[in-house]
Amino acid sequence: MTNKQNKIRFIYINNDEIGQRIDNFILSRFKGVPSSMIYRIIHKGEIRVNKGRVKPKYKLQIGDIIRIPPIKIYKKQQISSLTIKKFDFLTNSILYEDDSILAINKPSGIAVHGGSGLNFGIIEGLRSIRESTQFLELVHRLDKDTSGVLLIAKKRSVLRILHEQLRLNQIKKNYIALVHGKWKNNNKLIKKPLLKNILQCGKRVVTVSNVGKYSETSFKIKECFENLTLIKATPSTGRTHQIRVHTTYVGHPIVFDVRYGNKQLDKLLIYTKLTRLFLHANSLKFIHPKIGKKIKLYAPLSNELNTCLDILRKRKNTFI
Repeated sequence: MTNKQNKIRFIYINNDEIGQRIDNFILSRFKGVPSSMIYRIIHKGEIRVNKGRVKPKYKLQIGDIIRIPPIKIYKKQQISSLTIKKFDFLTNSILYEDDSILAINKPSGIAVHGGSGLNFGIIEGLRSIRESTQFLELVHRLDKDTSGVLLIAKKRSVLRILHEQLRLNQIKKNYIALVHGKWKNNNKLIKKPLLKNILQCGKRVVTVSNVGKYSETSFKIKECFENLTLIKATPSTGRTHQIRVHTTYVGHPIVFDVRYGNKQLDKLLIYTKLTRLFLHANSLKFIHPKIGKKIKLYAPLSNELNTCLDILRKRKNTFI
C-alpha cells in the first residue's frame, strides 16, 4: 500500500447535496480515511465552508464552497485492468470540450465520483488521464446506472456560473426512459415531493412524502410498444432519483431499475438482451459561461439501448 496526499480542493454544493451534514459529506467522499482524522481536521478548522470554520453537524446549503486540505489517502499500488479500461473509455466519450468546459457521454455502471464504498468514479478517472489539467469538477451528477451527458467545469469561475444557472433552473436536461406499461397521456406533469431515506445498510432510498422537497418532472410519450412505453422526461428540479421515483409512483417503473423497479416484469424482457437501467440523459442545454451563447449537447444512446429498441420495434411490427 502507498499513500497519496492530495492538493487543496474546493467543492461546490449543488441541489443534490444540500441538507447533508458536513461530517457525513466528507466521510462519504474520502472512503479509507479514518473518521477520527476527518473529525480532527473539521474541529481544527482545516475544512472550511465559505472561508469559515464549521461544526461537524453543519448542514450544507446551496452555493456553499467547501475547502478541503491535503488529506492522505491510502491506495493500492496496482490499478486493476478493469479500472484502466474504464479510464480509456472516458477518452473516447468526449462530446464537447473547450478551455472552460468538458462534456462526456457517461456510461452506465460507473459512479460520477468515488465514495459510498467505491474507490473511483468518473471525475477521478478524468483527473488521472488529465494530470496536466489543474481544475476538473462536476457541474451536476447522474446516478451510477444512468448514462448520458455529464458536464465538467475546467475553471473555478466557470463552475460558479454554471451552479448559479442550476440554481435559477437555466440548465435544461432531457432524459429518455423505457417504462413498463402503457403510459397515460394525463401523466404529462408529475409534482410530488421527494424525501431521502438512509437504510441501516447505508443504502439510499428516495420516497414520495409530504414532508419531502418539492419535485417536478414533465413527460412526453415518444414511442409505444407491447406493454412498454418510451418516454422523454424533463425534470424541473434536480432531486436524487427523481425520474425513477416519479415514474414508479404512477405505476410505470423504468425497465431494469433494481432499486425502484419491478423484478417480475423485468424477467419477461430477457428477449431484449438488456441488462441495465434504461434511463439516458440525451440532451443538456445551458448558457456558455464565457461566450454567453446557448449550447445544447446531445449524447447518443449506447449500442445496448439501441439494440433493445430495435428488438422491440421488430416485435411490434410482427404483431401488426
